[in-house]
Amino acid sequence: MSANATPDDAPDSESLDGVARDATTLLEVLHAFEEKGFKGEFAVRGDGTIECLTCRREQPARAFAARALRRLEGASDPDDMLAVAALVCPNCGTRGTLVLNYGPLASAEDAAVLRELDQAPPPSPDLGDGAAT
Repeated sequence: MSANATPDDAPDSESLDGVARDATTLLEVLHAFEEKGFKGEFAVRGDGTIECLTCRREQPARAFAARALRRLEGASDPDDMLAVAALVCPNCGTRGTLVLNYGPLASAEDAAVLRELDQAPPPSPDLGDGAAT
C-alpha cells in the first residue's frame, strides 16, 4: 500500500498525500480511525510480521488489508516521525490500527513492516465493513 493512499474509510482530515500538514496529534489520528470502525490493535513483530492483538495470530505484513496510512511528523521535532496504518486482519477480520516509526530512527522491524505493507495487494472485497472488531 502506498503511503499516499486515501481510501473512503480514511479519516476526513487526512491530506491528499497522507501526510499531516497541521498539528494533528497521534491520539487524534487514532480516534479518527476508531470512528471509522478501526477499533482493534496490531503490533509489529520480527521479520516483517504483524500480530493481531484480537486473535493473537502473527502473519506477514503483506497479508493484511491496508486501508489507509497516515504519516505524522512532530511539530517541535521533525525527527519524530510516525505512521499509523489502518488494517484488516486476514485471520479474524478485526479492523484496527498499527503505529510505526519511519525514517532514520525507525527500527529494522518497523521498516520491514512498512516495506511489506507497501507491497500488499489491494483490500479483498470479502473483508467488507462488517468485519469483527
